[in-house]
Amino acid sequence: MVANAKAVAMAKKAKAGKAKTRPFVLDATVTLAWAFEDETDAYAEAVADSLTDRQAVVPALWPLEVANALLVGERRKRTTEAKVAQFLTLLQGLPVLVDDETALRAWQETLQLARAHSLSVSDAAYLELAVRRGLPLATLDGQLKMALATVGVPEFKP
Repeated sequence: MVANAKAVAMAKKAKAGKAKTRPFVLDATVTLAWAFEDETDAYAEAVADSLTDRQAVVPALWPLEVANALLVGERRKRTTEAKVAQFLTLLQGLPVLVDDETALRAWQETLQLARAHSLSVSDAAYLELAVRRGLPLATLDGQLKMALATVGVPEFKP
């Protein structure tokens, strides 16, 4: 788990300061790369570092996706309950805003985006949020990246 001294310091800085620059949409793939050592990724780390002066916005399903992936990680012995608790404490300290319109958009805009770009509805929820708010999206998902380019949403550059 990335919940090391650097990550804890990042969370403290983020909590102490307010986001000074434009927010971005944060995908669960990036979040989970912080949680599992075998998924460490330079882009994901740079996104994490950007949370010291930026706010992330996530669809309402993000906490469920993250919690489920962490639980599956526990069951597969990739992590422990104690490490998950530590990581969730870290996430709670980050400037992440959960969007309250995700469910309202699920059966129309999100479903249409999923169909049009061969995405899961979960992945399309991140795309819908980025389109609606006019924000760049941070993701490690290749299919979602292709959809970003098609609809004209920029990939987040930390």
